[in-house]
Amino acid sequence: MTAAVKKKSKVVNTKGKKKKAVARIRIKEGKGIIRINGKTPEAIEGDYVKEIILEPIKLAEDVLGKNFYEKLDIYMNIKGGGKMGQAHAARTALGKALVEWTKNDKLKEEFLNYDRSLIIDDVRQKEPKKYLRKGARAKPIKSYR
Repeated sequence: MTAAVKKKSKVVNTKGKKKKAVARIRIKEGKGIIRINGKTPEAIEGDYVKEIILEPIKLAEDVLGKNFYEKLDIYMNIKGGGKMGQAHAARTALGKALVEWTKNDKLKEEFLNYDRSLIIDDVRQKEPKKYLRKGARAKPIKSYR
């Protein structure tokens, strides 16, 4: 009795952060499906936001060839923060995932030369507002009269 041997496919999981937004991405071999929170990229409102999220794919086409992503399934899960923070978090996570998937040093160099934030998270956070003040740093105005 022989058990059916299941071929284990390669899967890459990465995450990207920007302010309070966290994006998790899973890439595996497939049919070219791209899903962002269960939706297709065309369903995302705002062309600029869509452009930011898919920017690593456009840059990678120069190095890896046209339509290289048609052999990959890309699933994104983005939570927290605002719309632009989520877009930048997804962009970082996708850039990291493509570099890890391809293990291509030329692609990594291309990303770093274009924009460092395609691979490296932006860990800066908003400073909290302070007690009895209008904001994080603004101090009350002192009146002498």
